[in-house]
Amino acid sequence: MIPVPKVVFSQYEALLKEREIPPASHADYKKWLRYYLDFCSKYAELAIKSEQMRLFLKKLRDKKQSTSQCRQAAHAISLYFEMEKHIVATSSQKYPCQDNGDGFTYASLESTVSHVPVAPCIREEATQYQANRHAAYPGQPATTPAHFPQPAWKMRVSQYCEAGYEEKSDSAEWDALLVVLAGEIKVRHYSRKTLQAYAKWARSFQRFLKNKPPQDLSTADVKEYLTYLAVKCKVAASTQNQAFNSLLFLYRHALKREFGELRDVPRAKKSLYIPTVLSRPEIDAILEQLPYPFNLFVKMLFGCGMRLFEGLQLRVRDFNFDDGVLTIHGKGKKDRTVPIPKTITAELKVRIEEAGKLLDQDLAAGFEGVFLDDAVEKKYPKAPKEFIHQWIFPQQSLTLVEETGERRRYHLHETELQDALYHAVRRARIPKKVTAHTFRHSYATHLLQAGYDVRIIQKLLGHASLKTTMIYLHCVPVRTIKEPESPLDF
Repeated sequence: MIPVPKVVFSQYEALLKEREIPPASHADYKKWLRYYLDFCSKYAELAIKSEQMRLFLKKLRDKKQSTSQCRQAAHAISLYFEMEKHIVATSSQKYPCQDNGDGFTYASLESTVSHVPVAPCIREEATQYQANRHAAYPGQPATTPAHFPQPAWKMRVSQYCEAGYEEKSDSAEWDALLVVLAGEIKVRHYSRKTLQAYAKWARSFQRFLKNKPPQDLSTADVKEYLTYLAVKCKVAASTQNQAFNSLLFLYRHALKREFGELRDVPRAKKSLYIPTVLSRPEIDAILEQLPYPFNLFVKMLFGCGMRLFEGLQLRVRDFNFDDGVLTIHGKGKKDRTVPIPKTITAELKVRIEEAGKLLDQDLAAGFEGVFLDDAVEKKYPKAPKEFIHQWIFPQQSLTLVEETGERRRYHLHETELQDALYHAVRRARIPKKVTAHTFRHSYATHLLQAGYDVRIIQKLLGHASLKTTMIYLHCVPVRTIKEPESPLDF
């Protein structure tokens, strides 16, 4: 949840006292305000802010909030709108990135504030907004370019945290050990997700042993910890195996000692996992409920078989429309190519044109470029501002890098897509557990049903082992070009 500056809460509480709101209700009013501002930061793509208000109240009803609570939330937000103009006027007198001493920038506040007062015709205005979107882009539920990132002056302070190892604990020895662990992971170019997971398990292991000195660790400590996870915590098989692999890496590469043989330790056996697969009508129903650009993003996931982060990290340079080929940068720094779906080629070209227009606006506003991987920028200093390196799905707001004061553009955050997909699946009434990875499963299964060889699918998915791809044979009955028959019937 986004932080709200103390000055806003103090002014808001003063307004509550002025309007003679019972003191016992002040905490609830401020709670609704915090929820609303957090909601606005996630759904800033809506051009008309009354639509945000309508969706916010709808979300409260979906969360089983009572009618009186919804009325109280609406009243709390309407009071906030009254003091809004004063807040914006005050913030505009300060430097756009100035910190007020509570870790919050006025520019990031301005990007979350609604600029439309509450009116009795919210529903009519929201309906007209939906009609305008459909009129501008027939056949698309929400393909207005207005969703494309807002002007460059809207910024948020970077909340980037590389991993939990950077946080100091009560043991300086363990802090130093985790720094060594992070260095071993980085030198192997493992992903940041891997670094976070391994650091999390190392910290958990540290707490379990109550800061036992790292040089005194033994194999018995690992046995005791894994037994604790399996018997007391009752973790899933994948969770227990991840903890085992994390500690194995910690011993071998950070402590520089042999892990030892683990006997009599209950190891969870991973069961056969059959992934969820969607039919084509179900996918179409979900796409109808997704706003732009999330609908285009999901089309890419299903049409190209990408993982979530592979889609988020797509750049302009990855598209080769002449040959109809898309280059995907997969896990473990392994690239692969897949065909670009012909049905969305036109939409992708429009999206790339919009990325170019956004780049022009950002450069005119003093934008320092996009974030690049590793040390590419040191070798090519102009690369962050070049068109080919721009995100296909960029973040709406700029990110302020506190160390340098630069304004940078990051790609769309995964939680935005996940939240939009969550609500779209429920509006479409799909009785399945659907995540972003479900569309990758559906991609592989649909190719199998179309009669494609499993080794071709393995290559398109980027699997190192054919065994991983073979799991899709268990999803649904595969109707190949020729159904198998008994040799007795030949």
